[in-house]
Amino acid sequence: MDFVVGLPRTLRKHDAIWVIMDRLTKSAHFLPIRLGDSLDKLAELYVQEIVRLHGVPVSIVSNRDSRFTSRFWGSLQGALGTKLHFSIAFHPQTDGQSKRTIQTLEDMMRACIMEFKSNWDNRLPLMEFAYNNSIHSSIGMAPYEALYGRKCRSPVCSDIEGLRQLEGPELVQETMKKIQIVKKCLKATQDRQKSYVDKHRREMEYGVGDKVFLKVSSWKEILRFGKQGKLSPRYIGPYEIIERIGPLAYRLALPAELSQIHDVFHVSMMRRYRSDPSHVIHEPEVEISEELTYMEEPAEILDRSVRKLKNKEIPMVK
Repeated sequence: MDFVVGLPRTLRKHDAIWVIMDRLTKSAHFLPIRLGDSLDKLAELYVQEIVRLHGVPVSIVSNRDSRFTSRFWGSLQGALGTKLHFSIAFHPQTDGQSKRTIQTLEDMMRACIMEFKSNWDNRLPLMEFAYNNSIHSSIGMAPYEALYGRKCRSPVCSDIEGLRQLEGPELVQETMKKIQIVKKCLKATQDRQKSYVDKHRREMEYGVGDKVFLKVSSWKEILRFGKQGKLSPRYIGPYEIIERIGPLAYRLALPAELSQIHDVFHVSMMRRYRSDPSHVIHEPEVEISEELTYMEEPAEILDRSVRKLKNKEIPMVK
């Protein structure tokens, strides 16, 4: 799950969309919300629109939005028996399905924004319907068909050839068959995507105590510092690894100025630091003559005033 923000405010004061999708069937829900909605309001909406229709999920993958990492949200999901999995800092591929779904949703809204104007939240159910009835290449069928085990009857094609009413055991068998097809297609897609990535992947492994550089990206929503743009450094550090988190993530000892950043990073964000004695610049020895002397000249403050500039006070002495 994730949020789409920065949208024009509607007549009902909605300015964001809560995107929630199922990792198996790819079915999605687009819920209009207000960016300032309280956690109580979001929890109520979650129960009404998700738990009511699909039950309690086993696990939820999301980014580290303050609403998802809050104690209230964690307590709610803990009481429901749902495990929370958060994406690694600055590694959006962890929740890539939500990012891809949001991209598709934004394309749909961009194509219809002139017609929708300030009432896009009224058309959001139709966009959700269109999305869930579009063929997904990864599962080989529409999310609606994968979720319910049958094709959706829509006003556009009310008479689908070959569509017939399924009853009893036949409906159960047909649904199980659809699930097996979805899992098989997903496995084939994941294997294909893995083969693409493995062509350029390098095996990188670090130990506790090793020092690494941290990658800095100029892309928005990714780790960046300063305003130099293209001239900003690509890596910063080095920083010491203090803990290994799983097979592909490490915890770094960050300085105080980076205390607002989550200290666990994906291995692809790091680069090994190799110390080289030639890189160390020693301070030159300064020879001081023992015959040097100095003379003290006392100074007296004649006048003192304080000049106020906006929110600052600058002491002035004479």
